[in-house]
Amino acid sequence: MKISFGKVGSTPRDFTYSESGCTIHGTLSKKSRHIVELRSRICGDVDLFCDRCGKEYGEKIDMELTLRLTDTVAEVEDLETIEFLDGEIDMAEILRSETEAIRSDYNYCVECRDADKEIEKEY
Repeated sequence: MKISFGKVGSTPRDFTYSESGCTIHGTLSKKSRHIVELRSRICGDVDLFCDRCGKEYGEKIDMELTLRLTDTVAEVEDLETIEFLDGEIDMAEILRSETEAIRSDYNYCVECRDADKEIEKEY
């Protein structure tokens, strides 16, 4: 799903996009000529691999996400600004980027998390 920067106004515009078991929904609103604010929530199921035992498992996610989107080269690089130099906000790219960030983090399955709790109790 792509939304043109020119179609986003200062009044928040609702959106919803789903892909691969996850949904991003929220609002877009123009903050300046080249900046759009995205306020959203990502919910759904993500397949992960446990960093301890290697087992694949599913995890439910429910997280808030606020980003600045720009259609020009960002003056200051930060993790909360995404550039869409073609002038179109790509919701699929945002959703994939956020779910990949979750996958690249340290993830532990329930069994390994429970094992950690047992070890902590012993100390």
